Amino acid sequence: MAKFKKLQTLNAIIETGIVPVYYNGDAQTAKNVVKACYAGGIRAFEFTNRGDRAHEIFRELIVSLQDECPELVLGAGTILDAPTAELYIQLGANFIVAPNFNPEVARLCNRRGIPYSPGCGTVTEICNALEAGCDLIKIFPAGCVGGPAFVKNVLAPLPFVNLMVTGSVEPTEENLKAWADSGVAAVGMGSKLFPEEYIQRHDWNAIASICKTSLRFLGDRKE
Repeated sequence: MAKFKKLQTLNAIIETGIVPVYYNGDAQTAKNVVKACYAGGIRAFEFTNRGDRAHEIFRELIVSLQDECPELVLGAGTILDAPTAELYIQLGANFIVAPNFNPEVARLCNRRGIPYSPGCGTVTEICNALEAGCDLIKIFPAGCVGGPAFVKNVLAPLPFVNLMVTGSVEPTEENLKAWADSGVAAVGMGSKLFPEEYIQRHDWNAIASICKTSLRFLGDRKE
C-alpha cells in the first residue's frame, strides 16, 4: 500500500520539480543513490522496472528507506501493463510512470488512488490520458518530440495540464531554465544526475551536490 495519499504524492513531485529516474540491480547501490538524492533536496524518486528482479530491489528500498528518508515519495517506472503496475502497487509504489499510455493501467491506478504518469508525444495522447484521469502527464521522449517549444505550444490551448518531461533533460542552468520557462510542472532526469564515475567511487556527496544545484537552476516553474 502507498505510504502517501494521491494529492501528497502529486504535491511532492510538483513542489520538488525533479524526479530522478534510476535502476541498479544492487540494492545497496540503489539505496545509496536514493539517499544521496534525498540529501540533495529530492523528495520524489522513480525506480525503473528495467532489470532482472527489479521488483525485489524496489521492495528493499521501500522497507529500508522508510526511516532514513521519511519524506521520500518512491514510485515505479517503465510500467507497461496493469499486472506489473499491480505488483508494484502491492509493494508500496506511491506513483506509476510509463513511456506509453495504457488505459488499463489508468483504471487500476485510479481505483487505488495512485498517480499514473503515462508517456505521451502528441496532443491527442495527452487528451486521452486526461480523460482517463491522469493528473500528471509525462512528455516522452521530450527532446525528440520538440523540446521546451513543444511544451509551451501544448500549454497554450491546454493551460490546465500538468506536464512532466523526460528525455533530453540535463543538470545545467541553460537546459533546466529552458524547461522551467516552458511551463513544465516537473522534469524527470536519469544518468546525468548521477554520473557512473561518482557511483563507482561512492561519491554520494557529489551526487547530492548535483541535485542541489539542479533544483536551484530549475527554480520556479510557471503555475
